[in-house]
Amino acid sequence: MVIKVYVASSSGSLVVKKHQQAVVSFLEANRISFQEVDITMQEEQRLWMYNNIPREKKLEKSNPLPPQIFNENRYCGDYEDFFQSKENNTVFTFLRLSPQPIVTISKS
Repeated sequence: MVIKVYVASSSGSLVVKKHQQAVVSFLEANRISFQEVDITMQEEQRLWMYNNIPREKKLEKSNPLPPQIFNENRYCGDYEDFFQSKENNTVFTFLRLSPQPIVTISKS
């Protein structure tokens, strides 16, 4: 399964840039494999992203902004959803991934 993070490399919004970087940095730091998809360079990808965001999400906001996160073709959520999952320690569930095993160190 590939996590896809839809971003806009040429966004003029500092907030969008910070949100995109926060998601990407978290995934990299936790060694979660992902693919960045730049919607400013690939019109067909922008249209695909927009068409695959659930209707209720589109109604909440007139124009869903990046980052938008998918697991393959299944919508996970936007930055706010990601942030909530991070705060609740449920990122793997949010991303529809199996949790990483907990490594314990035994003392001898």
